[in-house]
Amino acid sequence: MARNDCLDFMNDPRPLVIHVVYSFDVGGLENGIVNLINRMPPERFRHMIVALTRCVPSFCERIKRSDVTFMSIEKGEGHGIKLYPTLYRLFREHRPAIVHTRNLAALEMVVPAWAAGVPVRIHGEHGWDASDLEGVSRKFQLLRKAYSPFVSGYVALSKRIESYLTDKVGVRADRVRRICNGVDTERFVPVATRGEIPGSPFNDPGLVVFGAVGRLQAVKDHANLIRAFGELVRGSPDAARRARLMIVGGGPLQAELNALIKAEQLEQHVWMAGEQSNIPLMNSGMNVFVLPSLAEGISNTLLEAMASGLPVVATRVGGNAELVVDGETGLLVPSADPAALAGATAALLADPARAAAFGAAGRTRVCAQFSLDAMVGSYLSLYETRLCAAQPGSAAAIQSRNALH
Repeated sequence: MARNDCLDFMNDPRPLVIHVVYSFDVGGLENGIVNLINRMPPERFRHMIVALTRCVPSFCERIKRSDVTFMSIEKGEGHGIKLYPTLYRLFREHRPAIVHTRNLAALEMVVPAWAAGVPVRIHGEHGWDASDLEGVSRKFQLLRKAYSPFVSGYVALSKRIESYLTDKVGVRADRVRRICNGVDTERFVPVATRGEIPGSPFNDPGLVVFGAVGRLQAVKDHANLIRAFGELVRGSPDAARRARLMIVGGGPLQAELNALIKAEQLEQHVWMAGEQSNIPLMNSGMNVFVLPSLAEGISNTLLEAMASGLPVVATRVGGNAELVVDGETGLLVPSADPAALAGATAALLADPARAAAFGAAGRTRVCAQFSLDAMVGSYLSLYETRLCAAQPGSAAAIQSRNALH
C-alpha cells in the first residue's frame, strides 16, 4: 500500500473527506474530482484520495492544493471484500467526516466506512460501463440495493441515473441529489481561429479538424468514429481533401485502433495524438468535437468542448441529451451507427455557418447552466447538510467556520 503523507492531518480541525475510487488516472470521473478539490474553498474541507488500485503520480499533479493526500491500495484480482480490513484500519486511523465513493467498483467500500464509524457515506453514480450500457443488469441493480443501507446519500450525475437509482435500485428519492458536472469557463474559452498544435500534422488552416477526447477503452467506441470517418472521406472528394480526425487520449485499445486506421486506409487522415494534459490547447486545434460513446453520465469532455465554443456531434446516450440541444448546440446520433455519425459530420463539414452557430449556442448554454462554481456549491451544500444531520453538534462549528471566511 503506497501513500503520500506530507502533512500532519490528525491535528487539522477541518472535516476530512476521503474520496474512494477504483483508480486515480486520466478519465472524466477522476477529472471531476480534480475540479472539485481545486475549486472548493480550502478552509471548508480537507481531502484524501484513495485509489483501490493506483494513484498515478502524473495525474495527481493536476490537483494544485498542497494539503491533499494520495493513497494507492494496489488491489489485485478478486473481490474487494479482501480489502475491508485495510480500509477499516485506514478509516479508523484518519477519522474522516465523509467517505465519498464513486461508481460500482468502489461502492462496496461503504461497508468498512460504516463499520469504522464514518458519520457520512456518500456514493456517486457517474454512469455505466461497457458491461451494462443501459443499466439493465439485474445483478448490478441488486448489488447496489444490497449496499444501500450503508450509504447516507447518493449523487446522480444525470436525470437518467437519478431515475435508475430510484426506480431500479429502490433508493428513496430524498436520499438522491442530482449534481451535474461543471466546467471551468475561464480555462476553456473559444478561439477566433483554429490554433496550431505542436506536432500536429493538421495545422494547415484550410483543413477542417474533427476531434475526440477520451480514454481509449471500449465504452468510448472510438472504433465507431474511425469507421464513420472512413465513410465520410470515401463518400466525398471534398471530405477526403479537407476533413481530418484527431483522437486525444491513451488507453488499452491503442494498438487495436491503430490497426483499424490502417485497415480503413486512413493513415493520412487520422492523428492519434496520445494522452495530453493541455486539453484547452487540443480543443483550440479542432473545428468540431465528436463524442461517439456507447454510454455516458455527464461528460466532462463534452462540457469542455462546448465551453470552448465547438459545435458537437454526440451519441444519444446517458446524459448527452441533457447537455446537447439537438439542432441548436450540436447534433445527436444513435450509438454504434457509423452511417449516422458520418452523416452528421458531413452536415457540419458542408455548413460552416451552422457549425459556428452551434458552437456559440453551446458556449452560452454551458455558461448559464453548467458552471464549475455551481457544481462546487452543490457539493459543499450536500457535504455540510449530511454532516450536520449525522452529527448535530457539528452544525455550530460549520456555521462558525463559514462565518470566519
